[in-house]
Amino acid sequence: MQGGRGESVPILLIMQPCDHEHMQCMEVWGGSQLTARAVEMGGLDAWVYSKPYGQADGGGDVYYASSCATGRINRLLLADVAGHGQAVADTAVSLRKLMRRYVNYLDQQQFVRSMNRQFAAMSKDGRFATALVTTFFAPTRRLSICNAGHPRPLLYSAASKRWSILEQDRRQSELPWNIPLGILELADYEQFDVELGVGDLVVCYTDALSESRRADGELLGERGLLTIAQSLDADDPETLIERLLAAVGRLNPRNLSEDDVTVLLLRPNGRRPRYSFSERLGAQIRFAGALIRSIDPRAERPPLPDLNLANIGGAIVPRLGKRWRASPRQTGQSAETSV
Repeated sequence: MQGGRGESVPILLIMQPCDHEHMQCMEVWGGSQLTARAVEMGGLDAWVYSKPYGQADGGGDVYYASSCATGRINRLLLADVAGHGQAVADTAVSLRKLMRRYVNYLDQQQFVRSMNRQFAAMSKDGRFATALVTTFFAPTRRLSICNAGHPRPLLYSAASKRWSILEQDRRQSELPWNIPLGILELADYEQFDVELGVGDLVVCYTDALSESRRADGELLGERGLLTIAQSLDADDPETLIERLLAAVGRLNPRNLSEDDVTVLLLRPNGRRPRYSFSERLGAQIRFAGALIRSIDPRAERPPLPDLNLANIGGAIVPRLGKRWRASPRQTGQSAETSV
C-alpha cells in the first residue's frame, strides 16, 4: 500500500488463530502505541491494529480491552483523542484506570459518563475525544454499543452474508446526547444492543478510514467504506483488517498516511469462558489486592461489580446471566445496508 509522495505505509500482518493470546480474568490491556494483536476473550475473538501517525511512539487513537473476574463481561474501547504526544499518553493512562474501575460492570453507561466527566474537566486544555464503547456479554452473545460522536461500526451477518452499518434508533431528548466526550458535561449517553451470532463480525475504526479519499478526491465516508467491506471475503477474519486497509490505501496515495489509524475487529466464537483454577485464583487475588489498596484515599477506586441479577447471580448460576436484556423491546439496533 502506498502513502503520500509514494512512500510505503506499513501494514502489520494480523496474527493467525493459533497466535490468539488468551486474555486473563481481571485483565486490562491496551494503550495508544503501534500494535497488531489477536486476543481471545470469553466467547469472543478480537483483532486490534493501530498505527500512530508518522514514526511516533504513541498516537491520538486509544484502544483498550478488559475481561471481568469471571470472563463473561468483555469490554472494548476505541477512542480518538484530540492531540498527540504526552497529553494523549496521560489521557490513555486515565482511561486505563477507568477501564479497571468498571471492569466488573455489566452496564457500561456509568463508565461512559465517567469518561465524559473526565474529559469535561480537561476541556480547558482543548482535550476532547470521540469514542466507541462495546460490551460483549458471553452468556447471551449480546453486544452493547455506546457511541460518543464516533464513526459507526460495520456489522457482518454470517447468516445472511451481508454487511450493514450499526446505528441507534433516533429518539427525542431535551439534552444533547452521544456527542464527543468533553464537549458538554451534562451530555446524555445511551446504548443499544445487538445479539450476535457465531461468526458475525463487527468492525470498529477511527476516522482515518471514513475520511479517506476516493480516486476522484471525494470523501470515502461510511457508505464508501461499507462498499469496500462488501467486496472482501469475510470468511477469513484473520486477514480482514489488512485487506481492508490495503483496499482503502489503493484508492488514493494520501490515504492512511496523514493520521493515526486504528481498526478493531470482533467475532463471537461460541465458546464458553473456561479458566483454570490457577487463573480464577489469580483473578481473585488481583481483585482482593485492589480492595486493599483502595483503603488509601489516594488510590484508584476498587473494581466492584454492579448489583445486577444477571451479573451477580449469573456468576453463580449461569442461567441467570442469560436473561440479560432478553426482551426484544430493549434493543435499539437499526441496520443501514448498502444498495
